[in-house]
Amino acid sequence: MIRLQGSLSRSLICIALLGVLFAAPALAQEERRQPRLLVTLPDTCPTPDGMAVDAEGNLVVACPNFADTAQPGCLIRVDRQRRITPWVNVPPLAETGRAFPMGIAFGPDGDLYVCDNQNWPTGNGPDGELNQGRLLRLRIRGARIERTTVVAHQISHPNGVRVHEGHVYITVSLLPKIRRDDKLLVSGVYRFRLDDEGVALSNTLADPNLLVTFVTQNRDCQYGADGLTFDSQGNLLVGNFGDGALHKVTFDADGRVTGNTVFAKTDFATPMSDPNFQEKMVRGKMRTTDGICIDARDNIYVADFSNNAVCRVDPQGRITVLAQSPDGDGSDGGLDQPGEPILWNGKLVVSNFDMVTGSDKVNTKHDKPYTLSYLELED
Repeated sequence: MIRLQGSLSRSLICIALLGVLFAAPALAQEERRQPRLLVTLPDTCPTPDGMAVDAEGNLVVACPNFADTAQPGCLIRVDRQRRITPWVNVPPLAETGRAFPMGIAFGPDGDLYVCDNQNWPTGNGPDGELNQGRLLRLRIRGARIERTTVVAHQISHPNGVRVHEGHVYITVSLLPKIRRDDKLLVSGVYRFRLDDEGVALSNTLADPNLLVTFVTQNRDCQYGADGLTFDSQGNLLVGNFGDGALHKVTFDADGRVTGNTVFAKTDFATPMSDPNFQEKMVRGKMRTTDGICIDARDNIYVADFSNNAVCRVDPQGRITVLAQSPDGDGSDGGLDQPGEPILWNGKLVVSNFDMVTGSDKVNTKHDKPYTLSYLELED
């Protein structure tokens, strides 16, 4: 999930324009799927983000609650009948008294791996000196945490997480300590063994757990690695948020990286300085890549956070916009700044983060209701 940026006042200028644009026939809305309301979340969950499915088939949702820090960072469950129950509050970091759970993924033993992005609200400081993020492993039985393990700590900006073949992978969206002459942002993916404990990161190229890095070329949106998933061939797919790109990372038999290439990329290349930026931005395909997931046929589903859209990328790298919504409150099921997609009970469920504003975002404010949307998918 992207960091808070921009301002509401700057975005309000664009509301009327965006409404007109989304009504335009050129968007071919009749060929797209209509997002529907899955559930309305309680007041304790104002900013839903990462999702996973537990062994009983419940949808687990991580709520970092950046929009209301009086609410503890928590995990909730949605059952097949769409009933919502609280599960647990994520153990806070002692120094801040808070936890901000974003990406989540279950391990093979049922333990839940959680990215705690402590510095999302504050940033990392002018020199990248604030690095309080954690990767947690929670053993939860019933509605109680039996054990909390800090897999890694002192992380710059942990975001997405996936478990694959004995390892847990996390994206770190901002690595400001890694400086380039061209001032472009570096981000990356870290890899840990499932049983690692207490790994302290430096957030530099010296970290042995740093698997691969990415450079975000889009100077208008310097935010990097976000969603991640694995395809049926064991390749790692990573979304580079600001570039609207999916990278494919390949491995040899020993798990060493053999390639890092752009697999699919947005067709949008208009700078924000262009006077027609807002008019053009909503017509771009996959302008940003937030959370991602994949189906059995290796189709990748992407939350286009900035465009209020969800896209599908087929195994050949072709992008289709499945659904797109104008700015709204999500009460009708409309996409309201989609952060993460997941396949659940034959549906593509999407968490609506509804938090970040700015002149490059369709979203203009955080408001009620707090929602999850879904799309029906063909067989």
